[in-house]
Amino acid sequence: MANLSELELQNLRHLIGGYDTTHCKMQEYASCAKDAKVKQFFEKGAKSAMENKQTLMKFLQ
Repeated sequence: MANLSELELQNLRHLIGGYDTTHCKMQEYASCAKDAKVKQFFEKGAKSAMENKQTLMKFLQ
């Protein structure tokens, strides 16, 4: 892994935090949804946000 600059680390922190927030919100929206298609839409969004977060976390290893 290449060394990351302080700015790159800050950007990663910001992006990871954003995806974490999105994941939590999408899960909450899915749990409140009454329509199956709407629920599925938010569950898919939550899964995607978590996958993106995990991909970005790999840069910190």
